[in-house]
Amino acid sequence: QVQLVESGGGLVQPGGSLRLSCKASGFDLSKQEMGWYRQIPGQEREWVASITYPGALYIHADAVKGRFTISKDNAENTLFLQMNNLRLEDTAVYYCRTPGLDLWGKGTLVTVSS
Repeated sequence: QVQLVESGGGLVQPGGSLRLSCKASGFDLSKQEMGWYRQIPGQEREWVASITYPGALYIHADAVKGRFTISKDNAENTLFLQMNNLRLEDTAVYYCRTPGLDLWGKGTLVTVSS
C-alpha cells in the first residue's frame, strides 16, 4: 500500500524542539521529491521544506530557515523535519507530501504553547 505516515508531533514550549518523522510505504522515497507542509486551522496549507529529485537540493521556507532542517534516511525510507527554537506561530498540523505521486500523509499536530 502506497502511503505516508507522520509522527512526532506534540506540545512543546516556545524555544523547544521536536523531530517529525514521515514513514513512506509502497514506494522508494529516495527516487521522489519529498516535502513538508503545514496548515493552521482556517488558513491555507503552506510549504515548509523540500528535498528535490533529481538533484537532492534541500530547501526551506524563509519563515523556518535556520530553525528547521529537512532530512531523510533512505535505508529507513523515512523523511524527517528537525524543528528547533519553536515559536507560537509554528503551531499547525504538519503534513509530508510526495508531489510526484500526489500523495499526502494524514498529518501530525504540533502545538507550541507556554
